[in-house]
Amino acid sequence: MVDGIGEGKDFKLWPGGGRAWDWAETGTQHDPGIQPADVAELLHQGSQVIVLSRGRDLQLRTSDSTIALLEEKHVAFHIDETQAAVERYNGLADQGIRVGGLFHSTC
Repeated sequence: MVDGIGEGKDFKLWPGGGRAWDWAETGTQHDPGIQPADVAELLHQGSQVIVLSRGRDLQLRTSDSTIALLEEKHVAFHIDETQAAVERYNGLADQGIRVGGLFHSTC
């Protein structure tokens, strides 16, 4: 559950908002992983730092093209296990950083 958004298993969060993350929208699968289109919405919403979660069992990957996009745009990013990603996201947000995140709550 995410405050202000509700219940679900996967979420997209950005400064001031968020929504459920439906992998089918962008063709995301565990491998090759998070797609550039998944992070594009976060960037569009003003995220200056991106936190990507790999799931509780580290099964979700991040595609090379997604990493290349973030590097090309000079956007700092972190890839962590889900609980660590939540803690990192909250810590950055508490510092006033415009952070966005993709959170996969299972595997």
